[in-house]
Amino acid sequence: MENMKSILESESDSLEITRRHLYESIQFPLIAVVAIWLVHLYQVADGFDPGLYGIMSRKAWGLRGIITGPLVHGSWGHLISNTFPLFVLTAISIYFYRKVAMRAFWMIYFLTGMSVWLFARPVSHIGASGVIYGLVAFIFWNGIFRRSMRSIILAALVVLLYSGMFMGILPDQEGISWESHLLGSLVGIFTSFWFKGEMEDDEAEADHPFAAERDAEKQYFLPRDIFDKTKAERLAEAEAEAARLRDRQDDDRFFPPFWNQSQTW
Repeated sequence: MENMKSILESESDSLEITRRHLYESIQFPLIAVVAIWLVHLYQVADGFDPGLYGIMSRKAWGLRGIITGPLVHGSWGHLISNTFPLFVLTAISIYFYRKVAMRAFWMIYFLTGMSVWLFARPVSHIGASGVIYGLVAFIFWNGIFRRSMRSIILAALVVLLYSGMFMGILPDQEGISWESHLLGSLVGIFTSFWFKGEMEDDEAEADHPFAAERDAEKQYFLPRDIFDKTKAERLAEAEAEAARLRDRQDDDRFFPPFWNQSQTW
C-alpha cells in the first residue's frame, strides 16, 4: 500500500513538473506572436510603409531593421504564414532545450539580421521568416551535434513538418527574401554548434544511441574508485592480493591438478 502511494505521488510530481515546463515553454512564443500581430494591426490602422522598418542592406538607417524587421510584415498572408511556425518552433526549443533556448533565440534573431544587412540584396527585408528558418536549422542540427535520442527524434520531426521550407532558400524568387531564409539557416547551424556542449539535465548520457558501444570500449587507466580509498588501504589490498596469489601458486606446486590435458592415459 505504501509502495503504491509513493508511486502515485511520484507520478503526480512528474505530471506537475511537465505541466509547469509546458506552461513556461509557451509564454515567450505567445508574447512573440502577440507582438507581431499588434505591430501589424497598428501598421494597418496607421498605414505606414513596413519597408521603412525593414533591414535595408548596407544602409546606415537600415540597421534599425535588425531589431524591427522581423516584427513587420507585408500582408495578412505574410503574417499568418509566419505565426504558427514561429510559435511552435520557439515553444519546442524552450521545452526541450531550456538551458540554451532563449540565448539561442536571440542569437538567431540578431545574427540573422546582421548577416542580412551585410550580405543581402539592397532592398528592404521584412518578416520573421529568417528567424523561423534559423529555429528549424537549430533544432535539426541539434540532432546531429548532440546525438541524443531525443534530439534525433526532434530533428526528424522538424524535417517531416518543415521539409518544404527548403525551397525558400533558393535564389531569385520574386518578392521573397531568400537571403533571410538562407542566412537564417546558416546562423541556426552555427547556433546549434555553439551550444552543443550545454546538454540538458535530463538529456542523460544513457540516452545517447551509441552509449553502450562507447562504454564497452572504455578502458580506465586508474581504478574507478581511486579517490574513495586511502593510500594505506589500497596498499593493504594490494599486499593481500599478492599473498593470495603466492598461496595459490604454492598449492598448485604441492598439489598439482589431477587432470592434465597435456598427458594421455
